[in-house]
Amino acid sequence: MSDRTPEQAEMFGNRLRKRARQLRKWARKARVSCYRLYDRDIPELPFAVDWYDGRLHIAEYARPHDRDAEAHEVWLDAMMLAAAEVFELPPEAVHQKRRARQRGSDQYERQAEIGRRLIVEEGGLKFLVNLDDYLDTGLFLDHRQARAMVRDAARDRTLLNLFGYTGAFTVYGAAGGARRTVTVDLSNTYLDWASDNLALNGLADEARHAMVRDDVLEWLDFAARRGDRFDIIVLDPPTFSNSKKMRDVLDLRRDHPRLIAGALELLSDDGWLLFSTNARKFRFERRGLPPCRIEEITDQTTPPDFTKRPHRAWRLERA
Repeated sequence: MSDRTPEQAEMFGNRLRKRARQLRKWARKARVSCYRLYDRDIPELPFAVDWYDGRLHIAEYARPHDRDAEAHEVWLDAMMLAAAEVFELPPEAVHQKRRARQRGSDQYERQAEIGRRLIVEEGGLKFLVNLDDYLDTGLFLDHRQARAMVRDAARDRTLLNLFGYTGAFTVYGAAGGARRTVTVDLSNTYLDWASDNLALNGLADEARHAMVRDDVLEWLDFAARRGDRFDIIVLDPPTFSNSKKMRDVLDLRRDHPRLIAGALELLSDDGWLLFSTNARKFRFERRGLPPCRIEEITDQTTPPDFTKRPHRAWRLERA
């Protein structure tokens, strides 16, 4: 154990304790049971810590250090113990992950086979999360504000959720009174999860809420030929994907104009498109887009519990 481990464990615990005090009242008022507590606030402690209704999800970001593998495990155990002690949690309520630079669909690949899903609440809605089996939990906490925007605008409108993952945007849209929703994703696992989330909220209706397993780029072409139109479109793609289920490799930095143009083709005259990405150093390329109005809304979509900007987001409308 390095000489500074006890000092670092104390720093980590104190920071978590302070953040928990700051956020507890807000979380109750906002009806949020899962939120970001810590996001690499102290450079030498590179963790993202999320509270999930009585449990901690702690992701370590890989970074250089001078510990060997055995010493690092001892150091890591000390940090996990410090976090558990702050909230008086047993070790089994602390879920630990390690985030290295992800390529392809790594972040969506199964990491374990525990199979335990928990129910958490957000904005009066319920969602199933899995804190063990995947790098991500099934609910992207940084999109909370954006989901609320969709719910507020959804009544009697049609919603298209592209790269829909576990369908959180779909649930919000359905709860807001959307007339019809379509969720497109390549994974049957996540589409089934999205259906479960709808059912959990009493919103299951296959006639109104369609789940489509397909490559988004191919589906956009098909839907355009069919003449489909949607009032609200959510486009939150992965930064990179080389899934074997896709015809081509997806590189968002290269392909986002094509994706956005394809989505805009399906937008109704008075509709709007929400485009979001967490790609680092992302540069929005407007060349190749049809005439449209573009407004960056990142400040509006960043939740109050995130001290760092977790994503960037734009609202687009047909000109």
